[in-house]
Amino acid sequence: MKIIPALIAAVLIAAPAAAAPPQSALGDAAEARALLMDSVGFASVQERGQTPALARFYRDWLVARGFAASDFAIDEMAGTAMLHFTWKAARPKAAPMALTGHLDVVEAKAADWVRDPFKASAADGYIFGRGVMDNKFDVAMMLATLAQLKANGFQPRRDIHLFLSGDEETDGVTSAAQAKQAKALGIEFMLNSDGGGGALDAAGKAFAYKLQASEKSYADFTLTITDPGGHSSTPGPSNAIARLGLVAARIAGHRWPAQVDEITRASLAAAGAARNDALGAAMRRFAEDPTDPAAIATLRANPGTIGQIGTTCVPTMITGGHAPNALPQRATLTVNCRIFPGTAIAAVQAELARIAEDPGVSFGTGIDWPVTPPSPLRSDVVDAVAAAVKTRGTTVQPTPGMDAGATDSVFWRALGIPSYGVSGLFIRAEDAFAHGLNERVPEAAIAPALKHWEVLLRRLAG
Repeated sequence: MKIIPALIAAVLIAAPAAAAPPQSALGDAAEARALLMDSVGFASVQERGQTPALARFYRDWLVARGFAASDFAIDEMAGTAMLHFTWKAARPKAAPMALTGHLDVVEAKAADWVRDPFKASAADGYIFGRGVMDNKFDVAMMLATLAQLKANGFQPRRDIHLFLSGDEETDGVTSAAQAKQAKALGIEFMLNSDGGGGALDAAGKAFAYKLQASEKSYADFTLTITDPGGHSSTPGPSNAIARLGLVAARIAGHRWPAQVDEITRASLAAAGAARNDALGAAMRRFAEDPTDPAAIATLRANPGTIGQIGTTCVPTMITGGHAPNALPQRATLTVNCRIFPGTAIAAVQAELARIAEDPGVSFGTGIDWPVTPPSPLRSDVVDAVAAAVKTRGTTVQPTPGMDAGATDSVFWRALGIPSYGVSGLFIRAEDAFAHGLNERVPEAAIAPALKHWEVLLRRLAG
């Protein structure tokens, strides 16, 4: 999962800022660029089996730059792999911290792309390839920064653990396993490269940065209706497809209760204060009174804000029938829910059953994702992120926010480890193609991102 600047734009609007000037970075931008492009060459889709090779590539890259091979562990499991690296402090003065990202990417069909999705290419100031934005950009920036810090003699005052999961885009088995490892290691907090991040306007001016401190839970529900079926020339009063179609319509039309917590209240208040339009006014009113019906209606009508004010459930897949001239014996509907922090998945299922208004619907669920509260806004993390953003020559202040999607942080928060999305990537909405065709990142984003990660590590581990 990666930031979607269009949504950041709707929710996290800061005061207009000057275009960010070029920043010198501790890291070698050319080396980081090469690392990023090489990593795209690994088709680290879980089903393709190349994720373990990418983990070994990253390990070898860091070992070649002075880190000990004995400080790495690569475990293969669940058809993929996960990497754990520890940069040990000589004399630790604080509890360990963690950096996270993921090795895997979503599938891409080469026939649909202008370029080979698994062979990085550069053109017109962009680097193209599957995963180049989600999440190989920030992984490469983290690794390059670690290497350059070591080359410059940096000595961490706390152990720095790097965890790269192998199935963030699918079932999260390695993600959950790494969270358990982190808990056993006494990790104090985690910085997730696969969350948060900055937004640029069409002219390239920075106007927002989201510090991700909360995220929704994820659940897929499978709703099934069965029927005896029969010949299509003798229809009866019940039809599985027709009944399920009505259920789908009821769910699509349902509006879940508006909800708010300290993170979403802060983000909406900050966004509303900076806007002079109807959406901004609705944000301000909702932050003050989350029961305001007019504000709720306005926020629900905007795709960028509907996910910020409560649970959402939408029908996403439907199948049914076995022959064109036969009455359907089975119809199945998939409903995807993004569940507001603190809401139990079982409660969502119970509400879906009520909305369905059909006692013949049976429910199935997929992966049992955890439900987690927001992470506390630690002053050291907030200050470090603010300092990192400031290096871009902007007056933008980070605003805490909630992701409507899901990242590895959900597993860490479930175990009580504060987790923060702090991506170093600032990008325009029109350049954001994570999970989509012709995924790309601007080459100009590399040097500022290296500086971003340098500041974070020096402030929090130096």
